[in-house]
Amino acid sequence: MKEIISTESAPKAIGPYSQATKLNGLVFVSGQLPMDPKTGKLVDGIENQAKQSLENLAAILTEAGSDLSKVVKTTIFLKNLEHFQTVNAIYAQYFTSRHPARSTVQVAKLPLDAEIEIEAIGAV
Repeated sequence: MKEIISTESAPKAIGPYSQATKLNGLVFVSGQLPMDPKTGKLVDGIENQAKQSLENLAAILTEAGSDLSKVVKTTIFLKNLEHFQTVNAIYAQYFTSRHPARSTVQVAKLPLDAEIEIEAIGAV
């Protein structure tokens, strides 16, 4: 049976979706915008936005009984691929070994005009 995952340690969903769902030993984390969960506002700058998106992702994984080391796939949505190297450097601080599979794509626009959004699939 599908389990809905929700935590106050990450921003609430801004639409009709869950922060994550868990099913058959996997957790599917919705795209995480760089919103501070305490204020509900976007943080400034691509470096801070990348870190905040990853912190939000980690908080949801923890609530689901998982962590970043169990992530098998991520997708990064960037408003500008010129930030690819900057985001890569920050991403490498969070995924230090046994790196998950990953896709990175440039998109025309993200919700709330964010610079980045990151989603993930992990094992529980």
